[in-house]
Amino acid sequence: MNHHIARKRFGQNFLQDQSIISQLIASAQTQPQQHWVEIGPGLGALTAPLLRTGVRLDVIELDRDLVSLLHTAFHDHPQLTIHSADALHFDFTALATDAEKLRVIGNLPYNISTPLLFHLLSNAHCIQDMHFMLQKEVVNRMCAAPGSKQYGRLSVMVQYYCATEWLFDVPPESFDPIPKVMSAIIRLTPHLTPPVVINNIENLNRVVTEAFSQRRKTLRNCLKKLLDEDALIQLNIDPNARAETLSLADFAKLSCLL
Repeated sequence: MNHHIARKRFGQNFLQDQSIISQLIASAQTQPQQHWVEIGPGLGALTAPLLRTGVRLDVIELDRDLVSLLHTAFHDHPQLTIHSADALHFDFTALATDAEKLRVIGNLPYNISTPLLFHLLSNAHCIQDMHFMLQKEVVNRMCAAPGSKQYGRLSVMVQYYCATEWLFDVPPESFDPIPKVMSAIIRLTPHLTPPVVINNIENLNRVVTEAFSQRRKTLRNCLKKLLDEDALIQLNIDPNARAETLSLADFAKLSCLL
């Protein structure tokens, strides 16, 4: 199956390091008959070892040439369902049942990783956990704590939905073609109960997006379209502070004033 040429427009970098694949499968702790979903199976480097663990597997692949290759390679696997679809617009809830949540895994295409993550977060109620390979810089941002340079909108919104756990780094030479960046594996476990109280997710997203829209500016300036200075003071939040100093709980309180 390795005669397929990676396509830049799909952000394709195929994982081929067997030791990394084994480490990822071990970290994911698969159990026979669990329902797994793989995003961007590519040439099937993760698909084959996942199937060997006895799981039921749905894979979602956008590249039609790869879909054809996957059908050929895995035609004798009744546990596998191949979806020729765009994961950015895929209805993950359609695969889940009330009795069993989905376990999601994938080497996410670099060029769509952030919008794809937000799409998955909006479906988090039907997902047990997610194991993703991403650019290390993106993983750092997702796991970042307040006060760090990496902390931003992605950190706050992901941490509202999920517990985040960096698992291990993946060097560029583990892929073909070799990317210019380091990658890392992250585990995301959706919270059964949200860690903070909000009135609605749109308001939280609005406050966080505005607050981080100009990182160097104070909250007074960034949030002036949404909230006045008195509202910040009322919550014991310094109007001269910058967004990266606020916790998820602070953003939740601000969002409840909208």
